[in-house]
Amino acid sequence: MRAVVISRPGGPEVLEIRDIPEPSCRPEELLVNIRATALNRADLLQRRGLYPAPPDAPQDIPGLEFAGQVGACGAAVSDYRVGDRVMGILGGGGYAEKVAIHQGLCIRVPEALTWEQAAAIPEAFLTAYDALHRQARMARGEFLLLQAAGSGVGIAALQLAAAGGLRAIGASRSESKRLLLQKLGAGPLLDPRSVAFVEQVLELTGGEGVDVILDMIGAAAWPLHSRLLRARGRMVVIGLMGGARCEIDLGELLRRRWTIVGSVMRSRSVEEKIELTEEFSRRIMPLFENGRLAPWIDRTLDLSQAGEAHAVMERNENLGKIVLTIGRH
Repeated sequence: MRAVVISRPGGPEVLEIRDIPEPSCRPEELLVNIRATALNRADLLQRRGLYPAPPDAPQDIPGLEFAGQVGACGAAVSDYRVGDRVMGILGGGGYAEKVAIHQGLCIRVPEALTWEQAAAIPEAFLTAYDALHRQARMARGEFLLLQAAGSGVGIAALQLAAAGGLRAIGASRSESKRLLLQKLGAGPLLDPRSVAFVEQVLELTGGEGVDVILDMIGAAAWPLHSRLLRARGRMVVIGLMGGARCEIDLGELLRRRWTIVGSVMRSRSVEEKIELTEEFSRRIMPLFENGRLAPWIDRTLDLSQAGEAHAVMERNENLGKIVLTIGRH
């Protein structure tokens, strides 16, 4: 089968299409013919040698999500049949024509969704759902500050916030992304570089600050976040684009009774991922079926254009997900 292989650590040029052996599925696994996958920041880090895949995932094939059709079932599989449409998250290996995955990690793809739309859902929406509802435990009417609002996770979080009655304030350094998000019906969208940013957020929240911050920036954003998180506020850190190390005043953390949670999907156990997948399938997938939620795709490229796709993401040019189609040859 064809797969995109990281030939060595480096830039987008190190991604190569190669023929590799097909995976075999264990008793509780499905062998899925992948029709589409989507890019994530972790793929870029893995390509540069900075984010190794988990031990049970391919070390040289990126890809954290997929959508495709079941081609074979392990002997213990009871929930799926050959031909079923499925999507899900992976520890790696999504940039390939086939993947073996535990049946509990699969989500049924509604007939109304294309392969490209389905591939743009799992990582972004599962991450956003887990952060907002399982980690931060947000309640209707609470204020959310969302950094990198134009990213795949950002757009997913904006939609989930609206569906759950949360009051989201989006932050993006890109004027073009803010304008487009406004056209899509997003709420307040601010430039975090503005000298008035803190005052704008405080004005929107009645001077109290936000209840929850979904942080994909990390260290560089902490000086702002520490001024905007209200007493008993919660911050969920899911990305470190702005660095991993900063100085925190623990006295302030104690006085204001903040909760700061770190969350990453890739390193979780299979059991944890299955629990999240089942809850997401039950609570959130109906919202895709009735049209209340929808993935936002920036562009679709062929698997052979993976290097070009990585370059686009590294330049921060995409609004929403970049999807790679597979198996069209």
